[in-house]
Amino acid sequence: MTTDPTKYKLNHSMLRVKDPKRSVEFYEFLGLKLINQIKNPDANFDLYFLAYDSPKAKSHGNHWTDREGIVELTHNYGTENDPDYKIANGNTDPRGFGHLAISVDNIQAACQRIEDAGYKFQKKLTDGKMRHIAFALDPDGYWVEVIGQKPLEETESVKETDTATYRLNHTMIRIKDPEASLSFYQDVMGMQLKRTSESKNGGFNLYFLGYGPPAPESTPNGVSTTADREGLLELTWNYGTEKDPDFKYHDGNAQPQGFGHICVAVDDLEAACARFEEKKVNWKKRLTDGRMKNIAFVLDPDGYWIEVVQNEKLKTRSNW
Repeated sequence: MTTDPTKYKLNHSMLRVKDPKRSVEFYEFLGLKLINQIKNPDANFDLYFLAYDSPKAKSHGNHWTDREGIVELTHNYGTENDPDYKIANGNTDPRGFGHLAISVDNIQAACQRIEDAGYKFQKKLTDGKMRHIAFALDPDGYWVEVIGQKPLEETESVKETDTATYRLNHTMIRIKDPEASLSFYQDVMGMQLKRTSESKNGGFNLYFLGYGPPAPESTPNGVSTTADREGLLELTWNYGTEKDPDFKYHDGNAQPQGFGHICVAVDDLEAACARFEEKKVNWKKRLTDGRMKNIAFVLDPDGYWIEVVQNEKLKTRSNW
């Protein structure tokens, strides 16, 4: 019984939503497709899994556990009729989770299309100093970053955009101590550091990690070396947080709730969990705990939850 972390995939990121109908509609508008739905009427919640699945998509036609770049929407029954129910998007206090990000073919046209459909923006392309990124808001107020796969100048006058070329590029979470988090995600979870972006004037660094081949050192057109990828994890470190013993980010699962977890699909679930045990991880739920014997949850250094599931293409274990 062995496990090879180079075969792991950063499968999905989970967000709680108030009204699944409007949320699924929004993510489908961005070009994602509902590829799986798990209903749990006994426990009063349903799960919706959305991903890019056109013939141009990286994981076209794959089983849902054999993919990267899925967004999982969790709906707890009744929230859609509760006027007071509101999720915490992680960008107001208490902060933690930051955003999902999609990379698009023609960023100006893509943003215009989103705006024309009546969706709001936290930051339009033309706002502020950073003219190469935008942040759209999903129906619950989660931030969805929009980045370009081509140079800004090249797509300036292009009016069309093809959602079939989009990628669910990354998930961003804030971290307290980069040394602890980078060590954990590389040594324990088996990810590679693909790219680092230091912003000394802004007082923060960004670290992009993931599975699969390394990112190139540079691109001929100056676009981000990871823009064409799916399933990356962006860690944001604001300088100085590591020195404050009382500082803590919000994991999204304590109240007020919002973001739930990231999920890694592994080659052999039992062997992977045995390896995590050897690495002395903090468990939220061991494989053998509770009724659900096909998932485990590990805690990262900031207390964010990481679900671990079997990649069913590599080894059949469950019938989902």
